[in-house]
Amino acid sequence: MRRTVFNEDHEAFRDTIRAFIEAEVVPVYDEWFAAGQAPRDFYYKLGELGVFGINVPEEFGGAGLDTHKFEAVLYEETARAGVNFGGSGVHVLLALPYIKALATDEQKKRYLPKFVSGEEMWALAMTEPGTGSDLAGMKSTAKLSEDGTHYVLNGAKTFITGGVHADRVIVCARTAAPTAEDRRHGISLFAVDTKSEGYSVGRKLDKLGLKTSDTAELAFVDVKVPVEDLMGEENKGFYYLGQNLPSERWGIAFGAYAQAKAAVRFAQEYVQDRTVFGKTVASFQNTKFELAACKAEVDAAEAVVDRATEALDAGELSAAEAASAKLFCTEVAHRVIDRCLQLHGGYGFMNEYPIARLYADNRVNRIYGGTSEVMKMIIAKDMGL
Repeated sequence: MRRTVFNEDHEAFRDTIRAFIEAEVVPVYDEWFAAGQAPRDFYYKLGELGVFGINVPEEFGGAGLDTHKFEAVLYEETARAGVNFGGSGVHVLLALPYIKALATDEQKKRYLPKFVSGEEMWALAMTEPGTGSDLAGMKSTAKLSEDGTHYVLNGAKTFITGGVHADRVIVCARTAAPTAEDRRHGISLFAVDTKSEGYSVGRKLDKLGLKTSDTAELAFVDVKVPVEDLMGEENKGFYYLGQNLPSERWGIAFGAYAQAKAAVRFAQEYVQDRTVFGKTVASFQNTKFELAACKAEVDAAEAVVDRATEALDAGELSAAEAASAKLFCTEVAHRVIDRCLQLHGGYGFMNEYPIARLYADNRVNRIYGGTSEVMKMIIAKDMGL
C-alpha cells in the first residue's frame, strides 16, 4: 500500500538527512557510543542544516512550517542507520512547543534565534527522584523574591534527557501549595539559564540504552530565575504539561515504529548473508515465518502512526488517541525487535551489531512519556471505564 503521509518536500528532506547521517554520524558513532553522548558541536551542525528551525516562525530564523512530518522523517532515517542524534530530539519535540505556545514576543526574540542555530540547546525537567509519573507530587519550589524581580528555585530533577549539554531548561516547580481539591495546582514553568549560580548538573546517568543521548540529574540551590523567564501564567504549569503530552507520545510512538521497521531490515539483511548447516538462515521456513509476522506487525504500526501524524498536524490528536498509538506501537516494537534479535543468534547480543543497540534503546519507550500502564489507564478512562 502506498503511503500518503509524505510529499516531495519530505522525501527531499529525507535524501538530505540520509546523506548527512552517512557523512557526519555513521563514521564517528562508535566514538559517541563509547563516550556516552554526542559532542556539543554536533548540534551546531544540525542548526546549520536547518533541523531545529523547521517549525520556528520565519521572523526568528526558522522555516515557518507547522508540521511534525519532518520530525517523522528524522525518526525513520536515524533508526534506519542504527543511530540517534543525542539529546536533540528533546530540543525540538518537547521544548519547542512550550516556547511557541507560552513565550511572550519578548521571550521569543531572546530564545528562538539561538534555539534555531543550536547556540542554546533546550531540555525539559519534569521528573523528580521518587515521583516518577506522578508529576503532581513534585517538590521543587520557586518562590518570588520580596522585590518581585526574580524567583528563587530549589529542588532536584532526574532522568533529564539532554541535561548535560542543555543551555536552557524548562523547569517545572511549585509556586504555590497544592489544594485539598486539586493537588496539581501550584506548578509553574520557567526557562532556566543553566549558567545561573546554584544550578548544577549531577551524574550523567549510565543507561541501559540510548547511550549517545546525555541524560542527567539536575540540582537547584537558591537559583535566581528572572521573572522575565516565567513561561505562561503562574500555577498553570500542570495544565500546560497536559496540553503537550499528545505530541510527546506521538513522537515516542513514531520512534518505536521506526525502530521496529529498521529491525526487520537489519534481520532480513543478516539472514540473507549468514550461512548455517550449509544454507542461508533466510532459507529456513522458521526464518521466513518470523520475518513475515514481524513485517505484518510493522505494517499495522505504520498505519497507526501515519493516522496519528495526520491528526496531530490537524490539531485533532486527543490524549486517548495518542496514548493508544504509543501503547500499540511500543508494544509492537518490543515484540518485533526481540524476534529480529533472535534471528541474529549470538551476534545479536553483540553491541557491534545495530540490532543489539536497538534492542536496548527501544526498552525505554514503554516507560518514558508515561508507562504502558498509564497509557492503559488513559484509554480506559476515555472508554468510560
